[in-house]
Amino acid sequence: MTLLPRRAPRALDRFHADRPWDHNAHFHRWILRQLPARVGSALDVGCGTGDLARLLAARAERVQGVDADPVITARARELTPAATPVTYTVAEAPGGLSDGPYDVITCVAVLHHLPFTEALRAFRDRLAPGGILVVVGVCREGTPADRLLGVASIPLNIGMALLKNRGRPAPRPVSMTARTSPADMTFPEVVREARAVLPGARLRRRLFWRYTLVWHLR
Repeated sequence: MTLLPRRAPRALDRFHADRPWDHNAHFHRWILRQLPARVGSALDVGCGTGDLARLLAARAERVQGVDADPVITARARELTPAATPVTYTVAEAPGGLSDGPYDVITCVAVLHHLPFTEALRAFRDRLAPGGILVVVGVCREGTPADRLLGVASIPLNIGMALLKNRGRPAPRPVSMTARTSPADMTFPEVVREARAVLPGARLRRRLFWRYTLVWHLR
């Protein structure tokens, strides 16, 4: 945003406040493509209203969704059909996570709210042999590449907002929570600390101010 005129960020904020769309849900299908066709168990950390947990239930025999917000966790239960093999727990991650092990662990736009290294260790220790960790994260702009991707995301972001809202103002999706504290780690810092805990982890900058991390426990 620093490459734009000073007033542009405020105008964009007003535009997206009227036409919100869920950037995190945009990555859900990508997450599913990283996973095997069938798994035994899955854990979604920071599950919110359970959108991803319900998608994981199509692949997993059982899914555990965990979120620190009791109100949004109650909403997740309301939105999940009784026959769906998903259970929800109100708990703070990483300390409140059950021991597992899990074949799949997902974490979308939550890791920057947690103690980074401690959380990755907790995820690693709860994976079953052969398990996979998939993270969609948020990092602070700190390099020219970050800023260029941010600028490139702006017209795409506007286009997605218009497409998803059919050009009209719309209410905020229920899946979008108010927990939006900014990230304090840059992408190079994320890569360095993540690979110290998860050797061989694949990390990539993404559009829409996100990065992805994929790691397999061999």
